[in-house]
Amino acid sequence: MRKFTVIWASSLVTMVGTALTGFALGVWVYLETDSTTQLAVVFVLAFLPGILFSPLAGALVDRWDRRLILLVSDVVGIGTTLTLGLLYTAGHLEPWHIFVTTVIRSSLRAMQVPALNSIVVLLAPKEQIGRANGLMGVANAVSQTVAPAVGGALMLGIGLNGVLFIDCATFFLNVVVLFLTRIPTPPPSKAGIEGKGSLRSEIGQGWRVLTSNRALITLALFYAALDLSVGFVDILITPMVIGFASVSALGVVLTIGGIGLVLGSVTMASWGGPRRRIHGTAGFAIPLGLFLCLGSLRPSVTLVAIAAFGFMFCSMIIDGTSRSIIGTEVEPDLQGRAFATFNMVTNTVLCSSYLLAGPIADHVFEPLLAKDGALAGSVGDLLGTGEGRGMALLFGLLGLLVLATAAAGYLTPGLRGLSDKVTKPAAEDSAEQADLSPDGAPDQEAAAGPAPQPVSDR
Repeated sequence: MRKFTVIWASSLVTMVGTALTGFALGVWVYLETDSTTQLAVVFVLAFLPGILFSPLAGALVDRWDRRLILLVSDVVGIGTTLTLGLLYTAGHLEPWHIFVTTVIRSSLRAMQVPALNSIVVLLAPKEQIGRANGLMGVANAVSQTVAPAVGGALMLGIGLNGVLFIDCATFFLNVVVLFLTRIPTPPPSKAGIEGKGSLRSEIGQGWRVLTSNRALITLALFYAALDLSVGFVDILITPMVIGFASVSALGVVLTIGGIGLVLGSVTMASWGGPRRRIHGTAGFAIPLGLFLCLGSLRPSVTLVAIAAFGFMFCSMIIDGTSRSIIGTEVEPDLQGRAFATFNMVTNTVLCSSYLLAGPIADHVFEPLLAKDGALAGSVGDLLGTGEGRGMALLFGLLGLLVLATAAAGYLTPGLRGLSDKVTKPAAEDSAEQADLSPDGAPDQEAAAGPAPQPVSDR
């Protein structure tokens, strides 16, 4: 558990540095081009290559040493960051340089994420897996919250070059930690041995791992249905709030939502989630849907802020529980493929909702609740009319969809039957291997006797 905590801490620092750079590069592109389209291209390129590369990435994670994958990814991260810094210093930085760099980073992240997800079960004790996944969620939540809150100030204070230097330093720190920390190799399972062969067949096994387990395929569909709503919220929360309030009010709403994100992750890390996994997925989807409905009721900053906090809090519990399920239902030597395939399915839905949100809101729902819209005299009496209220109606309907998804989750035997099932982690099965130094000698820490495990731990 101490090894996991060290790797988690260094990953947290690296995630913050990467998020700061992503924010700063997006701001730079927008300021240089004054083009929302080019800014959108940065977001799409940060997302799409990872989705397309995920199946291959998952197979490679299971084939290769996970520590080596993380090391190579960080070294390439240092190289791309230094390249951008040199181009900026020389006055030759162009948007297309950032586009290419973003594609490279997105492709590498397709390998980093399943590699990080899969080492949880290798290092954390089985009773701490839920908390360990919660900690991984904390790292992601903190990086997402810190980037917009601190990135703008850093851009004004130290400029793009300063932000790039911070990112480079965080990559270097992670490289040092990975060099000094061993990650055990998962022992081969029967399914893993049977699936070995060509890279193409191993990619296909990622699909088979999910589709052959009724609980996992149900979980993927359930999570994808929730991501449909999450994608719409991500895109539409800004114009909806600005439709009735100021930009500063939007900042308050997003900050409170970020606090919910962090507190949800911290809660998952300290609690580990409910013993019955169905309550951590479908159970927390119920308040998530209710918070969505709450945020749609009136054009009130207070209501929307409360809804944003609750929505993000519940999202992190659902995410941590879902990844714990995969970590305990799938053999460790197949988890790279399982996580990569799961991420590809759910992220494809999320990306699709990003693309659909604008046109559906602008051409369908906003006209319905315009001052003279078709629903102005009925639904408009409850939700209000004018700019942003059509998006509020969409939020309310999405909330009802989430509630229906939660009900379906409880009624589905595959998801409901998960209970508190936990398989024996590879870290126990390969304890002797994990405690060997590279030359095969027993690790001094292990020779001195087992260290006591902490009571609390994505």
